[in-house]
Amino acid sequence: MSYSYFLTGTDTAVGKTFITCALLHAARQRGLRAAALKPVAAGTDAAGHNEDVEQIRAASTIVLPASIINPYCFSAAVAPHIAAAEENISIDFGRIVAACGVAASQTDLLVVEGVGGFCVPLGADGDSADLAVLLGLPVILVVGMRLGCINHALLTAEAIGRRKLKIAGWVANRIDPSMPRLEENLAVLNSRLPAPLLGVVPFDAAADSSRAATYLDLPADFAL
Repeated sequence: MSYSYFLTGTDTAVGKTFITCALLHAARQRGLRAAALKPVAAGTDAAGHNEDVEQIRAASTIVLPASIINPYCFSAAVAPHIAAAEENISIDFGRIVAACGVAASQTDLLVVEGVGGFCVPLGADGDSADLAVLLGLPVILVVGMRLGCINHALLTAEAIGRRKLKIAGWVANRIDPSMPRLEENLAVLNSRLPAPLLGVVPFDAAADSSRAATYLDLPADFAL
């Protein structure tokens, strides 16, 4: 049976791709067919490659076409709706839904990584939250552990709940190694977020997602 999840974060730069790849490595360690999609990405190098997309491709256990992994990739490293407008491209949610369907048919675990935070605009007519609703997938929330994370996490969880989406689990990603009162912040989030904690990932200057996988549980669907 295949399970798919929409992965979002409390903000940009909280380690969504890092955790996406760590989940893929955790699935690999259990012998599962696992892949991730980054439907919308912004920012490319001189060769036209997006770093997040390349990391996801490398961590996946099956090979998918580039058009499935990343239907929309924009050159400028700016908000996606701005990048899309600059390139005169309209993001078609139907194309993304179709790509997810193709990938899900070939995997045991599929992670669909959002862009930025949960409500980032993707164009004049919709945002990342609208895409999550259209996909109808349970959500994995990445919380970047730094000052202010409690407010960001609770507001994001509230926005997800208002759209009748289930949070399958949340990940505490230590992006600030010197964050004060870490344990107290974790305790508050554990008591207030309506989902299980999948793991606390320590700060990793080398950004080794395979090592981060050892700190993560897969969602309860995989508790075989």
